[in-house]
Amino acid sequence: MRKIITLFFILVLLFPGCQRGKPDLYTLGIFWFTDAPTLNDVRRGVQAALEDNGLFDKANIRLDLRNAKGSIPEAQKIAKELVANEVDMIIVFSTPCLQAVLHATRTIPIVFSSVANPFLAGAGKSVNDHLSNVTGVSSRGPIKESLRFIKEVLPGVKTIGTLWTPSELNSEYYLELAREGAEELNMEIKAVSIASANEILMQAQVLINDKVDAIYQISDNTINASFEVMGRVAEENAIPLFGGFPPHTLNGACAAMGWDFYAMGYKAGQIALQVKNGTSPKNIPIQYMTEIKLHLNLEAARKQGIVFVDDIIKRADEIVNKDKTSVFNIE
Repeated sequence: MRKIITLFFILVLLFPGCQRGKPDLYTLGIFWFTDAPTLNDVRRGVQAALEDNGLFDKANIRLDLRNAKGSIPEAQKIAKELVANEVDMIIVFSTPCLQAVLHATRTIPIVFSSVANPFLAGAGKSVNDHLSNVTGVSSRGPIKESLRFIKEVLPGVKTIGTLWTPSELNSEYYLELAREGAEELNMEIKAVSIASANEILMQAQVLINDKVDAIYQISDNTINASFEVMGRVAEENAIPLFGGFPPHTLNGACAAMGWDFYAMGYKAGQIALQVKNGTSPKNIPIQYMTEIKLHLNLEAARKQGIVFVDDIIKRADEIVNKDKTSVFNIE
């Protein structure tokens, strides 16, 4: 009997998984930069893709969810912790998080989403020539299409203002694209930098004082999380405000063009499924979104002195209700 008991304890030590009655769950470390609406939509899309394919947190997979709360040092800390915890896969939303995790590991599979330019972030050289453990979905926005739309709505526009965040590589990239697009349309971009969300109100007023004809707010994580401040400035000064991604219309933009970030997250979730099922990230091309959405906020437009012609209204995919809290589809 004593020999049997001794053998049992030896087996427990050799096979610690037996102590829990089941093997460790496949773990996905998921982290994002801040509580911006875009990133929250992406996260919901990823989890929906997993659940639609039968994968549920704490049932047959484990999700280690982390929020860097707008801090680059915190993003770096989270990346190191996930690597130290030996998660099976890391899914990141935003450029700062991708940069952090690329510095932390070259072996754990990484799937990214909501990253404007993954190549500037260090993910590789092209959609097919990228690091062997990295793939995902780029969120490079339709900047030039948006500027052409502004020109259509305001044919006489000459100067367009925007805020940007120098600490965010994606923000700098979008500003560069905006300047290129504006030059092609004989317009000028006047950009004012911010160091944190606390500076949005003051720096937006700088744009107003600079007599810009309209504001086209490029999308970056810091400003997206506090975009309602831009909406208040536009309303109080009756200046047209165009958003860098569709949900900006929920917080005061009269119009915005861009991607469905929930769909973007779902697409990234499908890629994560491929990786979990054994496909190497190096064999999955980096992907882009293609279906541009147009959202309008007619009440905000009225307060900003904009009247959309019927053709533009008919082209809209969604129009914000007067309460600014919901949208309805235009069929």
